[in-house]
This record gives sequence, C-alpha cells and structure tokens, in this order.
Amino acid sequence: MASEVIYEPIEEFGLIKKKVSKALFSKIGIVGCGLVGQNIARVASFYGIEVVFIEVSEEKIREAYRNIGKILDHRIEHWGLTQGEKRAILARIKGSLDYKDLAGCDFVVEAIRAVDRGGKIKERKKIFRKIEEVVSRDCIIGTNSTTIIITELSSEMKYKDRCVSFHFSVSSREARIMEVVKGLYTSEEAYEKVCQFVKLINRKIIPVEESAGLVSVRLFVVLLNEACETLLEGVASMEDIDATMKIGLGMRLGPFEVADKMGLDKIVRWMENIYAEFGDVHYKPSPFIKRLVRAKQLGVSTGKGFYEYDEDGNRLTTTNTNC
Repeated sequence: MASEVIYEPIEEFGLIKKKVSKALFSKIGIVGCGLVGQNIARVASFYGIEVVFIEVSEEKIREAYRNIGKILDHRIEHWGLTQGEKRAILARIKGSLDYKDLAGCDFVVEAIRAVDRGGKIKERKKIFRKIEEVVSRDCIIGTNSTTIIITELSSEMKYKDRCVSFHFSVSSREARIMEVVKGLYTSEEAYEKVCQFVKLINRKIIPVEESAGLVSVRLFVVLLNEACETLLEGVASMEDIDATMKIGLGMRLGPFEVADKMGLDKIVRWMENIYAEFGDVHYKPSPFIKRLVRAKQLGVSTGKGFYEYDEDGNRLTTTNTNC
C-alpha cells in the first residue's frame, strides 16, 4: 500500500506578506537637490536607502545626477568604490517633478536655497504644506537649515509634532556629523526617529537647542569675518592665514577654503540672518565677502571666490586677484 502523502501549509514556517513589517527609513525624500540635497541623497543611497528627490525642472534633475556621478567617480579613482557599487547607488536615487512621488517616504527633507530670509521662510512653509498633503501621518518632515527656526517653520502645519531641523555638514567628506534640533512642537518620538536615521548613515549626532546658526555656522562666520579683517589689515596673506589654521590649529581646510566650498552667497545669507537675530556686529558680513558676492564670485561653484578653480573644482595656484 502506497504511503499517504501529507501536505502541510508552508505559511506557518515562512513570512506571510501582510505580516512583513516595513523597515524604517527604507525610503526618504528630498525637496531641492542642490549641493546639500545631492550629498544627502548620495550618502543615504550608499547605506541602502531608496531616495526620491524633487526638483523644478528636468534640467535640474539631470544636473543633480551628473554631480552625484562625478563624486562617485572620484571615489572610484581613489579605490573607495567599485563601478558596480556606483550603479547600485544611482539605481536607488530617483528624480521627479511631482510631489506625489514622495508618498511612502519615512522621512522627507526640505533642502532648497532661497535668496532672502523672508522669502526663504515663506517658500519653505509652502513646501512643508505640500509635503504634508502627500505623505503618511508617521512620515517625519525636516529641514536642512542653520538659521531658520523649526518652530516658526512648522507653525502652520497640521501635525507640528513631526517636524524637525538639522544641519548636514558638507564642508568635507570627513565631517561626519549632523546637528539635530528639536523645536517647541517636535515630539520625542519624531526626534528619536531622526537620530536613528543619523546613526543609520554613520553620522555623529550633535544635539542642539533652537538657535540661529546652531553651533557650526555661528562659530564659523565669526572666524571668517576675522580672517577677512586680518587679510585686509595686511597681517598675512590669504594662503598663510589658511595654512596657519590648518597646520597650527589642525583644521582640515582654512576659513577661506571652507567658504569657497560652501558658497559665499550662502554664507552671506547665514550672516545676515544671524545678525538680524542677535544684532551683534561680529555676525555682520565683511564688506570684503559682499564685494565678491556682488561680482558673482561665489567660490568653487563659479570657478572663482577667494581662490580660483578649474572645471573640476580643483584649486588653481593663483589667488583671486580681485580680492
């Protein structure tokens, strides 16, 4: 007599789809993919997170992809990445013009650049509301900002408790920190989730109370202003001031080099916002910096700032003679 075949359901021994919980931060969104947005997208994707970023035009989307690709190529050239890893990173990043593509994100970051403080707050509030319309209730909404107070920015939101602020440092690849700010309305749960994200992308958390400029920018702008004064007084050359800070005080880049990398127009806005908040002349932008900004000599992005640069952003040996 043939033995009877016994069938047992495999569901008891495996994962049923409806019971599989979605991993936190499996997908994040970024609104505005300039320098900061590109760095957030690249780093998050490197750690296996799916990224969708929103831009205003297809041209901006292509530009973001090109810039991310260049940074990855640079890492490949220095044996820090393989071609296969580059393809995998780029495959996890998607550009879009439609806010609806932010649906399903666990965390959405607003990282736009604006011209003035009033316009910046108004525009960012509008973006926050547009994000809230398409994401779930559990999605955290944050801004990468140093001079805008998150309590003010989230004041018109339906769910204010999920809004946070942070500063993703891009001064160098070694600057693995994020200043994280909990606003007046921010819940402890939302704050802890953002801290989990920071750890996930291998950054050190710097808890900061709400304050214009936070820690990094507030200290840096004073240093840069003083460096400009030292230069204008003829105490030392630009190169020697930078060398003093690098060799003498252990900074990876000097104040003029950092400023060019960050963008002088961005730094002037920081200074004006902090000066408006505190009224201290130490934060008021040096006329020297403002002159460069008026001449559209903004740093690495334009090929000329305090120093001059080639098309790949490498510094040339000559100093900007218009300084």
